[in-house]
Amino acid sequence: MKKIECIFRPEKLDEVKEALNKKGFTGLTVTDVLGCGKQKGRKEVYRGVALHINLLPKIKIEIVVKDEDAKDIADLIIKTARTGNIGDGKVFVSSIEDAYRIRTGESGESAV
Repeated sequence: MKKIECIFRPEKLDEVKEALNKKGFTGLTVTDVLGCGKQKGRKEVYRGVALHINLLPKIKIEIVVKDEDAKDIADLIIKTARTGNIGDGKVFVSSIEDAYRIRTGESGESAV
């Protein structure tokens, strides 16, 4: 099994969820996060004072899939979340040793 963690622009969440649903992947975890990278934040003026905001709001999703689905899902998310601008985000893929469903006690891929 593979765990795919993606951090991307909040406005792309609905598109990414819809694309995953169309492929049959409905189980995911969504978290609001703050982050910075090459985008290096933005400058805003509040009551005449210039502020430098370097932690920008992003969305993080986590999804666990079968090994053979990981590349396709990562590619789908990249294609869907891409705007072509700095700050589009990152996708991380890591191995999952095991998973357990609390309700039934199932383990492995059947628990996912």
